[in-house]
Amino acid sequence: MAQLVLTNALVSINGVDLSDHVKSVSLDLAFTMLNDTVMGDTFESNAAGIQTWSASVDFVQDWATSKVDQTLFPLLGAAAFTIIIQPVNTTESATNPKYTGSAVLSSYTPLGSGAHGELTMSVAKFACAGALTKDVTP
Repeated sequence: MAQLVLTNALVSINGVDLSDHVKSVSLDLAFTMLNDTVMGDTFESNAAGIQTWSASVDFVQDWATSKVDQTLFPLLGAAAFTIIIQPVNTTESATNPKYTGSAVLSSYTPLGSGAHGELTMSVAKFACAGALTKDVTP
């Protein structure tokens, strides 16, 4: 099995490539679990309901034009937008899938770490606002 050291992920928010400011990124896929346990069952039983996804990105903050804050701040409370996340910032393939989804910005910390002598960090959390697709076609 091939292993990947994450060093060059792609993160594009609303058409703006912010990859050069990403410190860490996570993409979570899940199903809402529906309890379908009935009388006579001796163990709990669940069925998969609606699929959901979310993403979280830690950025090194930048307030310049077309950078982190100027891209994210207007998206708070705004309409859904496109987010793209890919393990490696190159052409998508079976070993480098591109995930594209419609998202809303559910949480944004424009000034996260403010300790003396440290980088100013920012955290953004994205909630699903529609389907997430996985593309492996170059």
